[in-house]
Amino acid sequence: MALIGSALFKFLLSSLVWINTLISLTKGEESSGEYRYPFIKPASSFSSVPSSALNGGAKPYDYIIVGGGTAGCPLATTLSQNFSVLLLERGGTPFANLNVSFMQNFHISLADTSPSSASQSFISTDGVINSRARILGGGTSINAGFYTRASSSFIKSVGWDSKLVQESYSWVEKQIVHRPELVPWQRVIRDSLLEIGISPFNGFSYDHKYGTKVGGTIFDRFGRRHTAAELLASANPEKFHVLVHATVLKIVFDTTGKTPRAVGVIFKDENGKQHEAFLSKGSRSEVIMSSGAIGSPQLLLHSGIGPKTDLEKLNISVVLDNEFVGKGMSDNPMNTIFVPTNRPVQQSLIQTVGITKLGVYIEASSGFGQSSDSIHWDHGIVSAEIGQLSTIPPKQRTYEAIQSYRKRKKTLPHEAFMGGFILEKIASPLSKGQLSLLNTNIDDNPSITFNYFSHPYDLQRCVDGIHVVEKILRSKHFTSFTQCDKKTVEKLLNMSVHANVNLIPKHINDTKSLEQFCKDTVITIWHYHGGCHMGKVVSRDYEVLGVERLRVIDGSTFTDSPGTNPQATVHGSEDIERAIRPSSWSITNQHQPEIGT
Repeated sequence: MALIGSALFKFLLSSLVWINTLISLTKGEESSGEYRYPFIKPASSFSSVPSSALNGGAKPYDYIIVGGGTAGCPLATTLSQNFSVLLLERGGTPFANLNVSFMQNFHISLADTSPSSASQSFISTDGVINSRARILGGGTSINAGFYTRASSSFIKSVGWDSKLVQESYSWVEKQIVHRPELVPWQRVIRDSLLEIGISPFNGFSYDHKYGTKVGGTIFDRFGRRHTAAELLASANPEKFHVLVHATVLKIVFDTTGKTPRAVGVIFKDENGKQHEAFLSKGSRSEVIMSSGAIGSPQLLLHSGIGPKTDLEKLNISVVLDNEFVGKGMSDNPMNTIFVPTNRPVQQSLIQTVGITKLGVYIEASSGFGQSSDSIHWDHGIVSAEIGQLSTIPPKQRTYEAIQSYRKRKKTLPHEAFMGGFILEKIASPLSKGQLSLLNTNIDDNPSITFNYFSHPYDLQRCVDGIHVVEKILRSKHFTSFTQCDKKTVEKLLNMSVHANVNLIPKHINDTKSLEQFCKDTVITIWHYHGGCHMGKVVSRDYEVLGVERLRVIDGSTFTDSPGTNPQATVHGSEDIERAIRPSSWSITNQHQPEIGT
């Protein structure tokens, strides 16, 4: 009876949330629905409010932050305590977006490739399908929700103050992070990892430790997502202005002096109308780019900072010749094994992780949500749930063919999805790629190459990771749970090779070569980074080298993706703290906001 009562309570609460959201949208209650906070407005409002107001465009800002994502939201919130801040986000808000808000719609959000969707699909030149966030809250609005801190060695390597890092983490965790309730699939993965020797068991922990652990999640116990956008609740509304559907076209520079100096930005609103926002003349005022590993180097290039030859080919006026912008791009390669079961498996995203000394992380997900738009809506082409098989032959797996297949698939009956996934991710890949512009349209994706497994050490670690997965598949805990021990490991590998997980030509029935299996089935775990590396594009204080009043604070500055999953470090790390109070500033402790970063 207790279980029935608990389930009924969850259902009623979830229903009330949906009803209240729909009512607020019907009534046009923007502050409690789509916009939630009074300082969030559509970009078109920038020139329509009274000029005496802070957000009227007549008054300049101390800080203009480009990108309201995992880094931009906490950074803007902190800075607003003492300074006037304009935060520009090219996407909409997550608050009334049902696909974003509920875990059961996780794959639907990723599969929506419409112009106004929360995620923008892109395909690397390697043939791997990927997504970049296009919504307030950034990656926290479309990711799998797993929350875990960076290792102590990472904190030391980048020279951050470990005490400030811990304070920053704690501030975020108190507001949007939760302890997950382990579902059966995650429990059996935990037990199997320990059975095969991925020990010790570190219990529930945010910390990065060798062995097996349960991490945090930004999904609460009712399956509702809590994004970085909720951190804006701690902002100072008198000094803060957030514009959504505000696409920054370029950074504006004053080039009359010896060194180019950022003075503002040009952005377009949801109707295509262009606006200009400017910095105040104070020495502390800055434009801060927090547009992510794709968006920040892309915007630098559009603004005239990058390789001179490449910019001139596109007739972009060169502000600063820097050959390193867009270089050193990396993505942590992931390979996954789909394991079918003879019964439905409760949906779960990542909760359990095995951190090995091989440089490989083992994670897992299971099932789908059971909403009416679930499986037949998508077929998992651009989602994390990639175990579905496709009828498209490998040589015909063009992007257009897949889109056509997805449309046809929508009309088929609802399917029962039974099974789960075991994922292995390579940490700190040595394979590097690059980003470059294809045209001068900021809405278009740039050309992105990650060169997966081009370094032999990455390939060897993938093979090591597949061996770990094979041990899990043969473990007593796992075979007892799945009751599918008749399926050999080789059959499961072949099933994954057949799956339509990327646009790379497949070597069917060649699973005896695990090296080939790794190359054929590589996918992303959305942990791409680089393009604005420290010492090459930005200084240790994240100032863009060679120009004034411009910084980059996001994953594009990382040479490695911290921890098993980077979101905790991106929006809770001390790099933000360093940016708001470098040594040249005389901000006393009494002026530091208590909320952290």
